[in-house]
Order: sequence, then C-alpha cells, then structure tokens
Amino acid sequence: MSVHATTERAALRLATTLLALGTLAACSTTASVGGAPSIGTSSAITVDDLRARLYAYAADSMMGRDAPGPWNDKATDYIAGEMRRLGLEPAGENGTYFQSVLITQTLDVAASSITVDGQTFRANTDFLPRWQAPVMRSIAGAQVVHGGTWGSANTMVDPAQTAGKVVLFLVPPQPNGQPGWQANRAALTQRYANAAGIVVASLDAMPAETRAELGAATPALRGQQMPPTMSALPQFFYVTGAAARAMLGGDPAGMQMGATGRTVGGSIVFRETAAQARNVVAVLRGSDPALRNTYVAVGSHNDHVGFNRTPVDHDSLRAFNAVVRPGGADNPARAATPDEMTRVRAILDSLRRIRPARPDSIFNGADDDGSGTIAMIEIAEAMAAGPRPKRSILFVFHTAEEDGLLGAAYYAEHSTVPRDSIVAMVNMDMIGRGAATDLPGGRPGYVQLIGSRRLSTQLGDLVEAVNARRPESARLFFDYQYDANGHPQQYYCRSDHYHYARFGIPVVFLSAGGHRDYHQVTDEPQYIEYDSFHRVTTYLHELIGELGNRTSRVVVDKPKQDPNAQCRQ
Repeated sequence: MSVHATTERAALRLATTLLALGTLAACSTTASVGGAPSIGTSSAITVDDLRARLYAYAADSMMGRDAPGPWNDKATDYIAGEMRRLGLEPAGENGTYFQSVLITQTLDVAASSITVDGQTFRANTDFLPRWQAPVMRSIAGAQVVHGGTWGSANTMVDPAQTAGKVVLFLVPPQPNGQPGWQANRAALTQRYANAAGIVVASLDAMPAETRAELGAATPALRGQQMPPTMSALPQFFYVTGAAARAMLGGDPAGMQMGATGRTVGGSIVFRETAAQARNVVAVLRGSDPALRNTYVAVGSHNDHVGFNRTPVDHDSLRAFNAVVRPGGADNPARAATPDEMTRVRAILDSLRRIRPARPDSIFNGADDDGSGTIAMIEIAEAMAAGPRPKRSILFVFHTAEEDGLLGAAYYAEHSTVPRDSIVAMVNMDMIGRGAATDLPGGRPGYVQLIGSRRLSTQLGDLVEAVNARRPESARLFFDYQYDANGHPQQYYCRSDHYHYARFGIPVVFLSAGGHRDYHQVTDEPQYIEYDSFHRVTTYLHELIGELGNRTSRVVVDKPKQDPNAQCRQ
C-alpha cells in the first residue's frame, strides 16, 4: 500500500539508534535479473501453493522489487512467465504482457544553480530540488518571502501573500529535540500552488541517506500532462542554512512570518530518461460470445520499496515496532519511553536466547503486496483450469504503486481494453495478515473493506452475498470502519483501485490491514497468516467469478466524481 510520506527508512535508523545496535556489515545478497523460478502448483488454490509462490516472489534475491529498476523487471518477468504458462492472453503493448509506465526525471546538476546578490549556490550541495510536474515555474526574478514554520495554518503565511514569489519555510525540531528536516511536499504544493517556488530550509539536518534518496532520479508517468485546471506548479527544493540566510537577507529564525527577502536568479533543469517499470496485463477470455468483450478487472501491485545499503538488526527492529510502532510506517517515528524500552528489551532478550542478531536490509514486501500478487496468480490458475466465467477477466499487476499509484494511474489513462468495457474492478493489497497480534479486532478471515458501495450499492450487496453463502468456517469478517468518509488513514485514496473509481468504474478493495512490518525490512513470508490468506484468496476467486458470470453490469447509482479532481475519502 502506498504511503503519503517517505519516512520509513528514517524510522529504521531511529529504531536502530535507540537500541544501540551499531553499524552492521553489509548483507552479501546476490541475485541475477530474470524471473523467479516457476513453482509447481496445482489448479486448486491451496495453502501450500500460496506459501511456495510467496517465498519465491518475496525472496531476498528479488531485492525489494522497487520501481523503477532492474528488480522490478525481474518481478514482472516472473509474473508474465506465469501468465504465459497458464495460457492467458497477453494484453499489454505490442502483443506482450507488458505496459511500460514510467520515465525518470533526473536533475542536471551542471545546468542548475541559484543566485542571490552575486552569490551562486550549487545544486545537490547548497540546495536539493525535487521534480514536481512536467511544467514548473521559473524562479528567476522572484522575490523571497518568509513562509513561517511548516505545520499548521497558524504558523504558515497566507497563500495570498506568496503568488509569484519564492516562499521559504522553517521546520520545527523533532520530538527528541534534534533539528527537524521533514515537511509535506504535497501539502505545501497544494497550499501554495501559485508560488514560483517553495523552499524548505532543512538541508543541513537531513540525514545523508535521505539526502541521497531524494537526490536520485524521480519516477514520472510516460507522456504525463498537466491537469487541465493547472498551467504549472512551483519549484520545490531544500536549502542549507547559509542559502536560506542569503535568500532572506538575514537569519530566518529571527524574522517575522511574511517578511520579504531578496530576489533570486538562476534555473533548475531536469532531464527525462526511460525507466524500468512495467505493468503486467493478461486476459482470461470469457466463455460467452456476447459478454467476452467486457471485463472484470482484477488488480494488485507488483512493486515494493527496494533495499537499504546499511542493514539493521531484524529482530531488534521488529521488537521495537511491536511496542512503539505497531502500525509500522503508518505510525510516526518517535523515541520510546523508558517503560516501552523495558518491554522492547524483554522481547529482544527472549529472541536473543533463540538466535543471534540477523542483519537485514531488504524490504521483501511479502504482504505489501506480494500477498495480492500471488493471490492473483493463484486465482488466474484456478480460473484457467475452468470452467471459465462468461465475461473476460482482466488481470493487471500494477507497477510503481509505492511511488504514488503510478502504474494504476497510467493504466486507467491508457487502458489496453476499452475503459467503458470494464464492468467492475476488484483490488487486493496486503491480504496476508490480519491476526489479533497485528491489529485490534484481527482474527482469521479479517478484512478491511473499502469502496464497495461508493459507486454501486449493487456491488456492495454482491460482496456481502458471496460471503454469506460460504460455509461459516470459511466466511470473512468485514471491517468497514476504514471506508468512512474522512477517515485519517485515507485507504480509499492509497491503493490502485482509486484510479478506476475516478473514471466511474465500481470498485471494491480488500486488505487485511496494517501491522508492525508495514514498509519495514521485516515484511517477510515467515510472518504471513497462511490459513487466513487462503480464506481471503478463495473468497476473491468466488467474488470475481460471480462478477464474471453476471449477465448484467452492476448498476452505478452513486454520483461519479470529476476524474481530474483530488481524491477525497
């Protein structure tokens, strides 16, 4: 599942420091680029098949499946190979199973600089730019204004004062008193969309690993266009304290919010290159001549978040998160209280009696979203064995979900089947956990249900009916609380189904919810609840088959949104 801010790697460092683990030697993992080995499986959906496939797909050799990059190609090679072996039709580009999705925007360091009163500041040294959009405003000749401190509207300048200007923000200190560096780029860009540039004066405090990560090439959609309501976005960059003082003509900490500074010059230049990131698209052709050109779309995402160059101790991190961050990356990184550290130590001591420290640097993504990916392959295998549903089943394994639902966004805009021929979309993301030890109310068959009635009451009723007719021991337990309007977790906006829903396609999203291993190196196959995973997968098989055999489309009886509007839950 996608996150709103990329803070999880910083959290890993925090946990490691708190537990005084020290620096560990780099893991020696070797892998060759090319699909994971095909697993000998049966046409039935079994616990053993789910386990065997997931251990292969979320293995260390897959290096976290990050997109763009060669490891995402390795993952998608495996998926395409399985679709081919099962006899599904390729439905990507040019007769293949693949749909290329991304390009990367790379900063041209030599061509990028900022000038203030004769001083020149260097890209990636004095300031760190982020790519925002295909068209960004020029900062040349713009006046700098003090934006206040990132946080609430009360601590930030009125956007009316910043149109056409470069607005510079400070960042409050971290809870442990260390200098802060994080600010929400998306929120600042939305609030100050009419500015020429948005500057965050926190580059000095930014950890070196984060600085390198943010300075890397930025993935973007192929052929991306500006929204019709917007001509350009402001530039966005972090600056050192020295650059901030030059831009404002004094120490920002001693200046009033809204104070005007100097005029800046220079330019920021990004270059576009091709990227390794692919959707895998396959069709199981329906059996009914009148319905086989309509589709039930089934989706998961094939990527995860890669690996760290510096490993941490697996058990220490997991013990820390069990107490301090039970939601993994969905909980803010913070220091543990003395009582919490005592509990962490007790867990860790019990593990140390069993085994020594285990260096770990790979975000395996077994649950996120290895579980959804493997469930889809198993469902495809079961359906291919027959009997086939009347409608065709469109399997879309989206890439770059972790970069902001980019694969789904691209497919929704460039569907390889007529978009209005898709009658419904079923999305699965993180369906392998859900135990009571993962979250309150968890149990075998626990599922968070999102979006099932947001466009179609009939779809929501069907989702319930399919579950009700299953044997009691096989039923799922639906939790609708995360589908509430305005829920702070915003799950409706955080997975791939949203890009189908914004075009009026009825969707249902199933997830077993978050846990301590979410977006952590500890999200590994050994922690999956396989009996529950099997229960959810077999339910999805039945639901997709029910949708595929309906002679009529589920009725859309709720208002459709503007497809270009911002997602709101």
